[in-house]
Amino acid sequence: MLKQILVGMFMAANRRNRANILKLAGHEKSKKILDLGCDDGQWTFQVAKSAQAEEIFGIEINPVAAAAARKNGIQVTVGDLADPLPFADSTFDLVHTNQVIEHVPDIDQFAREAFRVLKPGGRLILSTENGSAWHNVFAAAMGWQIFSLTNLSSLQSGVGNPLALHRGSTEFSNSWTHKVIFNYRGLIEFLALHGFKNISVRGAGYYPLPSILGDVDRRHAHLLALSGQK
Repeated sequence: MLKQILVGMFMAANRRNRANILKLAGHEKSKKILDLGCDDGQWTFQVAKSAQAEEIFGIEINPVAAAAARKNGIQVTVGDLADPLPFADSTFDLVHTNQVIEHVPDIDQFAREAFRVLKPGGRLILSTENGSAWHNVFAAAMGWQIFSLTNLSSLQSGVGNPLALHRGSTEFSNSWTHKVIFNYRGLIEFLALHGFKNISVRGAGYYPLPSILGDVDRRHAHLLALSGQK
C-alpha cells in the first residue's frame, strides 16, 4: 500500500515536470532541436511539437529504443553520451535532456558538448532530480541514502534506504545508475560555470503535498527543469 502511494506521488511529480518542460520549450520557436537520451522518441516528439521544431535529432545508447525513435520521426544516432557529440559547432536552436545528466560519468564534458552544439542564443532545457528536495533532506537526517541516490550500484537498487521504490531490484544496468545528484543552487551555478545565462527554473513534486507546490518552493522540489541560453 505504501509503495503504491509513493509511486503515485512520483508519477504526479513526473507529469508536472513534463508540463514544466513543455512550457519552457514553448517560450520561443526552435527550428532544429537535439534530444540527449531520446529513448523511443515519444517524449522527444512532444517537446519538438511545443518548440515548433522542423528538424528533430536524438542521441540514444539503446539501439532498440533508437530504432523506435526513428519510427517516430527522430533522426537518431546510437551513441554514448560519455563521448563527444557527432555534430558541428552551433548546429541546434534547442538542446533538451530529461533525467539524463545524473547518469553520465563526466558532467563537465556533457555540459560543454551541449553548449558547443547550440547556436548563439540557443537554449538548453535540462531536467534532473534535486538533492535538496524535502524527502531527500528527511532521508539524510535519518542517516539513510537520499532517495535520489539509492541506485548507486548496478548490483542492486535501493541501497541504504528502506523506503526506496526499487529496493532490492537487480534489473537495472550500470547505465541506469546515478553518478551525480545536484542540489538546487549547485545545478544553477554549474550551468552558469559552463557559460549558460538567463537561467530559469521550474519545480515539480513536493511530497507528501500536491506536486504543484514544487513550483512554488523550487529549492525543495523533487524534480527541477532549467532553461539556459548560450
